[in-house]
Amino acid sequence: MKKIFLIAALLLSSLTVSAQFQHGTKYVGANVTTLGLSYSKATDFQFGIGAEAGYFIADGWMLKGAFSYDHKKDINNLSIGAGVRYYFLQNGIFLGAGLGYDHYIKSDNSFGMPIEIGYCYYLNHHLAIEPSVFYKMSFNDFADRSTVGLRLGLGYFF
Repeated sequence: MKKIFLIAALLLSSLTVSAQFQHGTKYVGANVTTLGLSYSKATDFQFGIGAEAGYFIADGWMLKGAFSYDHKKDINNLSIGAGVRYYFLQNGIFLGAGLGYDHYIKSDNSFGMPIEIGYCYYLNHHLAIEPSVFYKMSFNDFADRSTVGLRLGLGYFF
């Protein structure tokens, strides 16, 4: 009997998760980036905060816009970008890619391409924690501006 309840609960939870990735669903999120774990030739410490908004144009496919602020040792930058995210409906794993523009305060500007892989863990029907690993490749200065890091996000699906 316990096995039947467990199977039913797992089935219902998987249906709930995939329902959040359907066409027409909207998304807003906030994140903390890197937490000092980034590697870049220019710096060994980085901390950032960001905000995102998105819309599911098809089941599993979200178009999103993002804005963030990053602090790197003595360099600060503001970023704005757009991208796409694909959520695997069966398990909540997502892949993302996009294009972004970085405005470095007291320095030159840069264009880049962020890519990420992460997991969407639902706390309830609308709220999710989204840890991910990202790589942001700079087109202007590959060695000094490209970064690898961790991101911890909180997303709201409605």
